[in-house]
Amino acid sequence: MNDNASPAGSAWPELQGRVAIVTGGAKGIGWATVEALVQAGALPVLLDRDTPALAQAGAALAARGVNAMAEQVDITDEAAVDAVFGRIADRFGRADILVNNAGIGRRRPTVELSAADWQAVVDVNLTAVFYCSRAVARLMLPARRGAIVNVASMMGLSGGGLYPNLSYHATKGAVVNLTRALAVEWAGHGVRVNAVAPTWVRTDLTQALLADPALLKRIEDVTPLRCLAEPADVADAVVFLASDRARMITGHTLPVDGGFLAQ
Repeated sequence: MNDNASPAGSAWPELQGRVAIVTGGAKGIGWATVEALVQAGALPVLLDRDTPALAQAGAALAARGVNAMAEQVDITDEAAVDAVFGRIADRFGRADILVNNAGIGRRRPTVELSAADWQAVVDVNLTAVFYCSRAVARLMLPARRGAIVNVASMMGLSGGGLYPNLSYHATKGAVVNLTRALAVEWAGHGVRVNAVAPTWVRTDLTQALLADPALLKRIEDVTPLRCLAEPADVADAVVFLASDRARMITGHTLPVDGGFLAQ
């Protein structure tokens, strides 16, 4: 496919040709989101700090005829973020969609959580979302259009309970309110800001966690639909919120949680 050709049978023709930036775009939910956006006809920009994964993702897209932009960047570095968004502006002249997907966690009891580990999670899960949102807004606000979708977590709306994960819960809760605040601030400029709040998702990051049969059974037991999510389940929700079909939705956090938060 070329930059201007919508995939045959695309269910999202309104996303044709839109420049879509995905942080943590080389793996997991980020990669599934890139694939879904490409299928919708968007022009993908992958930001990731994992150089081998980024190269593999870029090669996979190139093999399908997708002219993607793939940039190795540490999104916790303010200057690096501003520089990469400058390069995006130089290449495309605009940014239509930003998906703040990159995230990490440190699962351990709070009394054993070091200040360094706490700060690492804050830097990736919260501060980097601020950096990237601010940078993309400098392109979106003058154009008076754009959609930002943050990947929060159902744990940002819940205390959890199956295991301690304080820094993750705290930062994802902050992302939920950051989403609301930016939505209100930028609504008058035509920029929508929403979030998704996934349940446990089968990715490389959760592989070790889900390898424990007892914990997996507990997770399934507290999920009304009795199953885990796949990356594509989250990606589909992201694409909807990024599309014009969600034009009256802003400041909302959409759970993709199998009913966990409904209990």
